[in-house]
Amino acid sequence: MFKMSFAVYRRPDLTQEQFLAHWRDVHAPLAVKYAKDLRIKRYVQLHGGDYPAAALMTASRNCQPPHDGVVEIWWESEAERLAASASPEGQAAGRVMHADELNFCDMSRATICFGYEHVVIGDAS
Repeated sequence: MFKMSFAVYRRPDLTQEQFLAHWRDVHAPLAVKYAKDLRIKRYVQLHGGDYPAAALMTASRNCQPPHDGVVEIWWESEAERLAASASPEGQAAGRVMHADELNFCDMSRATICFGYEHVVIGDAS
């Protein structure tokens, strides 16, 4: 399956709790509502938090501070994702989703990666 990972940061005027509440309680239901139009097969939110492991990894790897969360979305194939984004229904759904993202995400800091998973350990299904 084709996958997108989208690392997101909250808007600076929102607390972590406000960001996560909007993402979970407002945005996630929109993803459910528009899943068929967007041809989404799986949608997962990884809610970041102030975990000791994040601080330790950041310090030990000398990397950027952690983002506030990651959304992962799967499609049957890249062609399916492209077809969804080209359809009138998919375009309308995409506009709604993006407009809502601006309510809680700092898009200037977000990063996106598309590709196919290469499972090294674990079940590939």
